[in-house]
Amino acid sequence: MYKNLLIIFLVLLDLLIKQIIFYLIDLNNFIYVTSFFDLAHIHNFGISFGLFSGIFPSWVFILIGSLIIIFLFSLFLKSKNILEKLGYAFILAGALGNILDRAINGFVIDFIYIHYKDFYWPAFNFADIYISIGVLIILLQIINDLRKRGFK
Repeated sequence: MYKNLLIIFLVLLDLLIKQIIFYLIDLNNFIYVTSFFDLAHIHNFGISFGLFSGIFPSWVFILIGSLIIIFLFSLFLKSKNILEKLGYAFILAGALGNILDRAINGFVIDFIYIHYKDFYWPAFNFADIYISIGVLIILLQIINDLRKRGFK
């Protein structure tokens, strides 16, 4: 039950922060925070890192994302492992946050901009962080399972 509440909380937090960014920062502008981190207001019409932007309409990404969410939710429900279930919860929250954002706006709002000297990472958002955390949790669980089976 608490994982369902975690998903709802994370999705609402993601959407709230995106709305704050939408109204606080003008489109394609940046607010300096540190020498390697800025807040930004970017509209991502593609998928990760803007891939396929302008090639497919938003509804294609929403449809594919929704199918992936259905699949992940079935894995979430079937999982008996607490750590694995937590990983799926984070991935689901991230996927739902970005799909809802895209369904509402026609794009995903990215706002975290990391850079170092001449290296610039594409802007991302909390939902992307949730997905990354979820994948890391599941990988950790897989490594733990392999160790229990004698792999080193």
